[in-house]
Amino acid sequence: MKILVTGGCGFIGSNFIRHVLKARPEWKVVNLDLLTYAGNPDNVRDLDHITTRYTFIRGDIASADDVDAAIGLGIDAIVNFAAESHVDRSISGPEQFVRTNVMGTAVLLEAARQNNINRFLQISTDEVYGSLPPEGVFTETTPLHPNNPYSATKAAADHLVLAYVHTYGLPALITRSSNNYGPYQYPEKFIPLFITQAMEGKECPLYGSGANIRDWLHVEDNCRGILAALEHGYSGDVINLGGGNERANLDVANEILLLVGNPKAKIRLVQDRPGHDLRYALSSKKAKDLLGWKPEILFSDGLQQTVHWYKQNQDWINKIRFRKNH
Repeated sequence: MKILVTGGCGFIGSNFIRHVLKARPEWKVVNLDLLTYAGNPDNVRDLDHITTRYTFIRGDIASADDVDAAIGLGIDAIVNFAAESHVDRSISGPEQFVRTNVMGTAVLLEAARQNNINRFLQISTDEVYGSLPPEGVFTETTPLHPNNPYSATKAAADHLVLAYVHTYGLPALITRSSNNYGPYQYPEKFIPLFITQAMEGKECPLYGSGANIRDWLHVEDNCRGILAALEHGYSGDVINLGGGNERANLDVANEILLLVGNPKAKIRLVQDRPGHDLRYALSSKKAKDLLGWKPEILFSDGLQQTVHWYKQNQDWINKIRFRKNH
């Protein structure tokens, strides 16, 4: 099996490639990534020695030529992680999100159709469902109600995937996960931002009152679920991968500060983000019944491991800051 992983230098994509190469020693992986701000080659630097099983191509999923070049290497399946993903950036500049998340997915789907790709897995998010009240959970049949440009473009991409299934018979499916955390996550995201700020004794900015609730899933658990869906999910499926770890942002922030242990670090409440969804929570019943999947890493253990990883990888953080400033 040779799979094309798009966005494989990003946070979840790089962890997935590492997971696949370990869990499926007979598989080969082609990584297509444009290396934008969050596509970091250092995320997969440790794979450079696996030259017979891992190939990197710098390219754009919105470019048919780049996609065709990657598929020309003899691809059996496509796993599409490539996406602009930071909500704040989508609010200040939605155009790039439309180009990558919608047009890029359209280019990939058409290439998959033209080349008779055996499997297409779209990596999506719980944010396409919108915001939950204090009770209840999202299921795979919950109507989509995205509330910001990022989630709107991901929802549009999901609709395209399912349209290709029903119109053309493309063997494609979708996973939607709750908020991921773990190693190699770009430091502008909530958990790594607070870890890196707290490590340096700086103020940690938290939106609103910190009452917004997220369901946290360790990236390794997500990668196991994605691989299971790729191998055992059905065409046209949507499969939720939830962490079962609902936490208010303020509680997570306080736990991070406690784990980092820098007395100079403080939380500073800032003006809330426009359209900030109150709560996310996913039912993973379908994933459990269909794939035998459930999250294995407790949030307290995973967060402690994540803080330790960032403490041990200061050079990785500094390189990102250097790239950002130059």
